Amino acid sequence: MNQGAFHRSVWLSMATLISLAVTGAFAADDKPDVHRAVAGGKMQAGGPSPLGDADMVQTINPKSPPMTKVEFEVGKKIYFERCAGCHGVLRKGATGKPLTTDITIERGSEYLKTFITYGSPGGMPNWGTSGTLTENEVDIMTRYVQHEPPTPPEYGMKEMEASWKVYVKTEDRPKKKMNTLDLPNLFSVTLRDAGKIALIDGASKKIVDVINTGYAVHISRMSKSGRYLFVIGRDARIVMIDLWMEKPAPVAEIKVGLEARSVETSKFKGYEDKIAIAGTYWPPQYVIMDGDTLKPRKIVGTRGMTSDTNEYHPEPRVAAIVSSHYKPEFLVNAKETGVVHMVNYTDLDNLKITMIKTPRFLHDGGMESTGRYFMDAANASDKIAVIDTKESKLAAVVNVGKTPHPGRGANFVHPKFGPVWATGHLGDETVSLIGTDPKKHPKEAWRVVQTLTAAGGGQLFLKTHPKSKNLWVDAPLNPDPKISQSIAVFDINNLDKGFELLPIGEWAGVKPGAKRVVQPEYNKAGNEVWFSVWSGAGEESAIVVVDDKTRKLKAVIKDPQLITPTGKFNVYNTQNDVY
Repeated sequence: MNQGAFHRSVWLSMATLISLAVTGAFAADDKPDVHRAVAGGKMQAGGPSPLGDADMVQTINPKSPPMTKVEFEVGKKIYFERCAGCHGVLRKGATGKPLTTDITIERGSEYLKTFITYGSPGGMPNWGTSGTLTENEVDIMTRYVQHEPPTPPEYGMKEMEASWKVYVKTEDRPKKKMNTLDLPNLFSVTLRDAGKIALIDGASKKIVDVINTGYAVHISRMSKSGRYLFVIGRDARIVMIDLWMEKPAPVAEIKVGLEARSVETSKFKGYEDKIAIAGTYWPPQYVIMDGDTLKPRKIVGTRGMTSDTNEYHPEPRVAAIVSSHYKPEFLVNAKETGVVHMVNYTDLDNLKITMIKTPRFLHDGGMESTGRYFMDAANASDKIAVIDTKESKLAAVVNVGKTPHPGRGANFVHPKFGPVWATGHLGDETVSLIGTDPKKHPKEAWRVVQTLTAAGGGQLFLKTHPKSKNLWVDAPLNPDPKISQSIAVFDINNLDKGFELLPIGEWAGVKPGAKRVVQPEYNKAGNEVWFSVWSGAGEESAIVVVDDKTRKLKAVIKDPQLITPTGKFNVYNTQNDVY
């Protein structure tokens, strides 16, 4: 039996046992974050968890199974390293189901141990059988989740100001670009476990520089001008890099909380590069900053009532943030409440926020092709909320597949249904195509016009380009290595033909490892697609470049500095929301 068949058989042999968990109180919607998931089956280094070492208050429950203080600290670290992103700091649930003690104690240790060990087909990782957690660690986690969750400290303006650093004052920075780099075709590449980003030239495929940015780098975002690169990690540290300098380097940084995922800058005409915003997982809040120095100006908490039952939620984490092109506003996802904050940044002293009610639990998303409508994934509800940024209202709610995870999504013109926006899914093998043209194609607008079958579930990102006829769909979290190490590609003009599966991991020619293929990203010209071949911190990784027209291997970028590469962000495409 080959490796892929073996993994499939193990996965399917557990289906009957795990089906109990899938229908349970905290089952199938759990998923690992792409920048947090295990890359090679072993726990990865990369610095301490941003919350695991924080001083916390623990509430003792007399019904909880006994744990030593040392065991509890081990459990706390593992939980914040592996579980909190889906289940929440306070275990109230989001993408993953609730893990509060009224549920976990009732389920019991044997049930929990089985679930943690084997996972579920719906996205819960098999922490035990994958080798990520040892048998002893599984036992610790079985008991840990039956204890009351410890509460981390708050983090406010005083702490932010203490962390804020300006390395080069605005007046001392270049007045024009001082290097010969082709900035529009530069890539910022996440080196997740190294706590760094690599700047790679799109033409030569050479590493320009590697810059320290902090623990578990999550995303890179560009200022509207294309000058400033903003990088944020899970530790909520933002590093602002000036690409105009003779050698691009950090000019400012700030820590905005204890754990975070998102950062964005103002794009509306007249406000370019003037305002920055970042959202945190803990504390549940977002902060508005000066766009040229990161000076913190305004903090807004997201704790409040849920959109469906109107119940108070103590931990609405900020997931995606996008910048409106139609108004001087940011759209901020409060994950657990299902509320999008449309934040007008024209007057920070008298802040105006429009609250848009959507399904729970909000995660990520992007603009459709005109930039007017925000396609927002409420992944645990299996829906896409369509928000009209011009009219500041919810335009529609679209039912899609299981646990949509689009990244920014993919826009293209369907040969039959006109403009569409696509999302893949964590929980199944489908890709949903949603009509996005209410003027010329009103019958197709805001509904799924076609469902494609891709290689498998565990999808994280998909991508196309206005100059391309291909739609690329990854599946790095699929349990079958044949799928997780490959990419599915569709011909946009012949979608019924199905996909071609390209062995990107094999093409990389790296040493044995996980070789998960993740996050397609185009160059500026739209004729190349870059893929991360993502192995563990102690294994060899690479970036594979494919010719978009021929679908043939064009280049492999290897370097000892490319440690756990995941996200890649082309400056021009990120700056101009091309996806």
